[in-house]
Amino acid sequence: MNVNIQTVHFNADSKFLDYVNRKLQKLNNFSDRIIQVNVFLKLDNVVHTIKDKIVEIRVHIPRQNFFVKSSSKSFEESFDGAFDSLVTQIKRNKERKAA
Repeated sequence: MNVNIQTVHFNADSKFLDYVNRKLQKLNNFSDRIIQVNVFLKLDNVVHTIKDKIVEIRVHIPRQNFFVKSSSKSFEESFDGAFDSLVTQIKRNKERKAA
């Protein structure tokens, strides 16, 4: 699984990047066919006042892509929300294929 984390117009601290990598490694528990994971960290900038932190996660599995987007006041909260939603999508897809 190849993980790519991009920050848009800012630099994230290494503790948060380590946290993101640790959580993303848990995706292997739900699907062993994941090829690539792209994470985009953005600041929602409204007239030079930073409002929300946006996290987008795109997962590539052969013949399938998953995409989630979440925003909140902190990157940790945004990432956790997006990650939980992504896990739900992957589980639901796996159950659909098994049925």
